[in-house]
Amino acid sequence: MTTLPRALLTSTALGLLGLASGHALAQANTDHSTHHTAAPATASAGSSQELSEGVVTRWDARSGKITLRHGELKNLGMPPMTMVFALQAPAQIGDIKAGDKVRFRAEQVNGAFAVTHIEAAR
Repeated sequence: MTTLPRALLTSTALGLLGLASGHALAQANTDHSTHHTAAPATASAGSSQELSEGVVTRWDARSGKITLRHGELKNLGMPPMTMVFALQAPAQIGDIKAGDKVRFRAEQVNGAFAVTHIEAAR
C-alpha cells in the first residue's frame, strides 16, 4: 500500500524537477544585454553628435566632475534627470559655473558616463 503514494510522490517530484530545469535553460539562453540602457540602434550619422541641453548644478574642479540637470539624452536613451558626469576635458569648462545653461555631449566611456563636449548655451 505504501508503494502507490511513494510512486506518486516520486513522479511528482521528477515532473517538477523537469519543469524547473526547462525554465533554467530558457533563462540561460536569454540575451540579458537588452536590460541595460543603450544607444538606439537606428541613430543616424547626423544625430550622432547632437548636443543635449542642461543646467550646471555643481562643478568640482578637483575631481573633474560636473553635475547637470539635463533633458533627454537621445544618444544614450536616457530620460531627463540630474546626474554627475566625469568631464573628459576639464579645460572645456572655461568660465561655466553652477546655474549656467549649457549644451553638451555625454557618452559612455569605459563603463562610466562622461561629458565629451560642453559649451555655454546661447
